[in-house]
Amino acid sequence: MGSGGRAVAAVLLAATAVLGTVGAPGAVAAAQDGGAGRQARAWLPEPTGPYPIGTTALHLTDADRDDPWQPGHRRELMISLWYPTSRPAGPGDRAPYMEPAAGAHFGGAEGLARVNYGTEPGRTDWSGIRTHARKDAPALPGGRRPVVLYSPGLGDPRTWGTALVEDLASRGYVVVTVDHTYEASEVAFPGGDLAPSVLPGMLGRPDLDIGAVLRKAMATRVADTRFVLDELTGLGGRKGLPAGLAGALDLDRVGMVGHSAGGFTALQTMHDDPRIAAGVNLDGQLHFPGPDGHTGVFLPSVAEEGLDRPFLLMGTGSDDSGAYREQPGWNALWQHSTGWHADFTLTGSRHGSYTDGQPLLPQLARQGALDAEQLRNDVGDIRPGRAELATRSYVASFFDRWLRGHDDHLLDGPSPRFPEMAYER
Repeated sequence: MGSGGRAVAAVLLAATAVLGTVGAPGAVAAAQDGGAGRQARAWLPEPTGPYPIGTTALHLTDADRDDPWQPGHRRELMISLWYPTSRPAGPGDRAPYMEPAAGAHFGGAEGLARVNYGTEPGRTDWSGIRTHARKDAPALPGGRRPVVLYSPGLGDPRTWGTALVEDLASRGYVVVTVDHTYEASEVAFPGGDLAPSVLPGMLGRPDLDIGAVLRKAMATRVADTRFVLDELTGLGGRKGLPAGLAGALDLDRVGMVGHSAGGFTALQTMHDDPRIAAGVNLDGQLHFPGPDGHTGVFLPSVAEEGLDRPFLLMGTGSDDSGAYREQPGWNALWQHSTGWHADFTLTGSRHGSYTDGQPLLPQLARQGALDAEQLRNDVGDIRPGRAELATRSYVASFFDRWLRGHDDHLLDGPSPRFPEMAYER
């Protein structure tokens, strides 16, 4: 998983880290007075592509699947679509980063912002942050566009990769972000229902098998992703969808990117479902621990059997990360794969550097929402702007090459543009 998901695994018993992330998008968090005084403000960098972006959220129900975390209930998901539109969002119509109830829970004592990233409860107005996208805007005409799915880390909400997601949408992709209900810190559904994570409630159970919980989470995530792909094929018949959006999706050109557990999800789903043509793993380990979370290395099928389509591995400077040779699951995947693949490590980074934590957490730390040591543990000592630029550039280069046929050769080897990115052979 990596450090952020490790934090959740810590919630599950301070064990190992097989899957995690971070979460928050937006422009500026509205300052409000909380119990501890004025709340911290933060914003995300502007998207770099030529297109203004729109976004819309959809509630999906899988009528054929019981919820693995809530037996007797159908599996329900929230997803968001991010896409090019014609008119930029103004100050008054930027979509919020999180719904109010979700933001309050995420940043509260029971939310996973504290567990994954060490933020002080109540100190940040997560729902006051604004994205750069216009809510429910019509899709930009111009034909079908490649689709990229995004999966967050263990315990993180789908919003925690918004800086990367917005950037891809501004470059002409339709990006679909997925919340993994009852594992994510919380999921806000239409009508006001809030589904909090079941993971914190597992803490302290003497019979807890951490490896089994993580295997269950990954199997659920893969099933969620495949269901979302199924649902995307039927968008044309869905009422209330923004104008032109259903026709903008080219489902013959689908990629997937994820952070930590989401990176694991991307490659395992790619292994299981041929509809995903290319995948990016942002610092997600590809192995499971044993029952105690500390001992044993158990490989998933994607690592044991490899991939026959292109994939990109991006590691960090966290102790359990680095180049593919240093990680048993990554090394097995590398050796067993026949598809194109590359591996880069962002020096000076930590697990949260590939998420919104990289631009947001330094801002919050300056305002007292987390301390300096925690900040270093989350995002290292790389300059935030460099980490964000590198992440966006390498992910976009990969998808441009394999979904659009445009190769800028950034992934061919070391680049003088990004000396902080170590190329692994």
